[in-house]
Amino acid sequence: MPHLRLVTFNIAHARGLNPIQGLTSVQKLRRNLRRIAQLIEKLQPDVVALQEIDECSRWAGNFDHLEYLQLHCGFPHAVFGINTRRKGLLNLCYGNALLSRHPIRETETVVFGLRSVGEKGFLFVELDVGGRLVPVVNLHLHFSSREHRIRQIGRLLAWLREKLRERGAFWDLPPIICGDFNNPGHSPDATAALLSHLSDYADYALHPVNGRTFPSPLPQRMLDFVLLPPACESVHSEVVRAILSDHRPVLVEFDLA
Repeated sequence: MPHLRLVTFNIAHARGLNPIQGLTSVQKLRRNLRRIAQLIEKLQPDVVALQEIDECSRWAGNFDHLEYLQLHCGFPHAVFGINTRRKGLLNLCYGNALLSRHPIRETETVVFGLRSVGEKGFLFVELDVGGRLVPVVNLHLHFSSREHRIRQIGRLLAWLREKLRERGAFWDLPPIICGDFNNPGHSPDATAALLSHLSDYADYALHPVNGRTFPSPLPQRMLDFVLLPPACESVHSEVVRAILSDHRPVLVEFDLA
């Protein structure tokens, strides 16, 4: 029975706790990424879902952060899902990404809108885990608007229905969904809406059960989750104590039944 360890982590463009994007030196960005790589090595995940990671952005040192992490962590497979692309003097290129020790067979990126800064979306991958095709969605939702988050969840569900018709027969389980849901402090609006609709496909469980991820020094809110279908058994989940971003990472490990 295959065993998987998955980490989801919003790395905040590698700026650490600096509240202003673009005021972190290249040397400090690289140092922050090396510390993130050290944490990933310590956690020993098979899959790492990353949000707010830059491919080549002026405000983040103009270098490929995923390539840098892949080199320092030793993952054989990696893929970007870019949500924001802007060319010119203030070039930006960032979004979601995934590191994997298992081969990546298929990928797709869905962007929710057309903004030149701060656009959100999700990255879909199909992983070959010992011959089993495991679908994973790495999601990042709007940070401030409930209306936007609910609309984005609707976009994901419409895409998922179509993808299940197209590829579902090849999958060994419904998609694992993880990422930064940006729920407000008073209401789990995005996770509750998604869980409600996913019940049409399977009895999903939300992880971790306890803990808070934001802001990382003294966390008050739970923003980062992994949604697992029932084929994932013997689940252990936790919020990882780390202050390398404004978010804390979440680790989930489970057996594939």
